[in-house]
Amino acid sequence: MPISLSVRVERWPIAGSFTISRGAKTEAVVVVAELTDGTHRGLGECVPYGRYGETVEGVAAAMTAMATQIAAGLDRAGLQAAMPPGAARNALDCAFWDLDAKRAGRPVYDLARLPPPAPLTTAFTISLAAPDAMAAAAAAARERALLKVKLGSADDPARIAAVRAAAPHAELIVDANEGWTPDTLAGNLAACARAGVTLVEQPLPAGRDDALAQTERPLPVCADESVHATASLAALVGKYDAVNIKLDKTGGLTEALAMAAEAERLGFTLMAGCMVATSLAMAPAMLVAQRASVVDLDGPLLLARDRPDALRYEGSLVHPPTAALWG
Repeated sequence: MPISLSVRVERWPIAGSFTISRGAKTEAVVVVAELTDGTHRGLGECVPYGRYGETVEGVAAAMTAMATQIAAGLDRAGLQAAMPPGAARNALDCAFWDLDAKRAGRPVYDLARLPPPAPLTTAFTISLAAPDAMAAAAAAARERALLKVKLGSADDPARIAAVRAAAPHAELIVDANEGWTPDTLAGNLAACARAGVTLVEQPLPAGRDDALAQTERPLPVCADESVHATASLAALVGKYDAVNIKLDKTGGLTEALAMAAEAERLGFTLMAGCMVATSLAMAPAMLVAQRASVVDLDGPLLLARDRPDALRYEGSLVHPPTAALWG
């Protein structure tokens, strides 16, 4: 029976606000793909990313435009060539995986020849704010095992020092979201090292990060905005120690798994990241996260509410999805 596609936009309020160096938002706007053969249903969720020129309307339209080809027999393998990496392909790719699992009566990890996923320790994000506000947020989360601290503005040394004082026992990673410059790089890295930070994400703007190759790094540096799909990896060798794999950048789980294997071959440590989204977006990312050294899948924890059958978060642990959610 032909597969039909429906696409919908959903808005999920954030608890408070989520602030990074590029701005703040109070809701997560996601686009959901639903594939059905009349008996089984597969779902996938994506977050259009304005940083890469994506809009909600554009992503939804790109997904909807695939309906005719999907009805004519386009499958997940064909989708990889039919669409470029990005949010639109991500939702469709993950929906195909979910539909295939429902039809086969087997979990996605089994279809992908992966071991059963286990619970993982995930980071919890501390949004960019004044040092005292970030210290208060860190104090409230101080019992969590891993905190991800958003930096990328003036006074970052004071911010990371304040967070460390408020959460003395938590592991800290930092995400500068391209907010540093070559002139501030060394000083900010040194401040992070003094605070015991174990990883810094994307300190310099993508495309202007050559200084990393000439800078002595006192701690590992991870590419985020500088890395997309597999083809982007080779150019990062020598500049970065790790890469953040996000399904909205790779264009889905299919490419993310291939990218993880190539990144490991090139010697990169893996991080599994996410956008602010519901558990439906986190579920396929849990399979990539199984091979990552750093996991940042806290998107649903930042929302005021989540989907039914959501991922189970237990302290700093996130558990694999049930079939009722995805896969």
